[in-house]
Amino acid sequence: MRIFLSLFLVWAFTGQVAAEQKAPALKAAYSPQKVADGVFVIHGPRGVPSPENQGFMNNPAFVMTTEGVVVIDPGSSVQVGEMVLAQIRRVTDKPVVAVFDTHVHGDHWLGNQAIFEAFPKVKIYAHPKMMERVEQGAGAHWLEVMMDMTRGATAGTRVVSANSPVDEGTVISIGGLDIHVLHDGKSHTDTDIMLHLPARGVIFLGDNAGYGRMLRLNDGSFQGNIRNLNRALATGAKVFVPGHGATAGPEAASEYRDYLQAVYAGVQSYFEQDLSDFEIKPRLLPKLARWKDWADFDSLVGSHISLAYLEVEAAEF
Repeated sequence: MRIFLSLFLVWAFTGQVAAEQKAPALKAAYSPQKVADGVFVIHGPRGVPSPENQGFMNNPAFVMTTEGVVVIDPGSSVQVGEMVLAQIRRVTDKPVVAVFDTHVHGDHWLGNQAIFEAFPKVKIYAHPKMMERVEQGAGAHWLEVMMDMTRGATAGTRVVSANSPVDEGTVISIGGLDIHVLHDGKSHTDTDIMLHLPARGVIFLGDNAGYGRMLRLNDGSFQGNIRNLNRALATGAKVFVPGHGATAGPEAASEYRDYLQAVYAGVQSYFEQDLSDFEIKPRLLPKLARWKDWADFDSLVGSHISLAYLEVEAAEF
């Protein structure tokens, strides 16, 4: 009996170690692009998480200050977070003193783990609703999503949640740099923050915008997203960093806003003609030709029309 029990414990332990074994580092080479004074972005591929991209498909960024480095959205896994740290080391040997997570979707923040393991005293900022969602199970959910979509390429990643809440109107001063937090209700999700750095002329949009890539809106609001992008455009920033796609000028926000407006207004018009969402799609598609070459347009435009329909319908009551 004792021999059997010992063998069972060895088997169980070995299985647990195998299940938690860390997947390899990212295979592809990525480099930071300087987009403003002391501001760097590592632009990820424009596809969805996959075995090929090993789950990396967002735009991690880092900002130099006199006190240390500020990281925005360190990515979808411990592997991506370690890549971000390696790219920071190419630019500076200063410590990472802060991380900002722009919203609850795990492709943006599961890389917290790598930063925290390297700098255990780091402050990780996020909206309180994001922190609440992670505590309620969103973190575990996103671990599973990333593992499934990448076929295990994110193995070894664990949930490291934000530890410092920020909300609309919060200004965090780090090493002489003021970071203004913007949150105007439900947008891409109800957990979004945008980060405006007036001294650098930069605004980080999170997934309030993609540029050259469509984004899911299952957790969001067309009207809220449009409102938030109009607010971002009103900041006077010169450099706009989207959650996915190329960093650019104001067009990185206005192009996606215009798409959202076109979908919502089109659906609203056809709704008033008593058409259903499946009847609206073939009529509306020609009016969306401007965005047809964006990544994931074909796979998401149908759901966007259906979601806009539900939002228009709800607004009627």
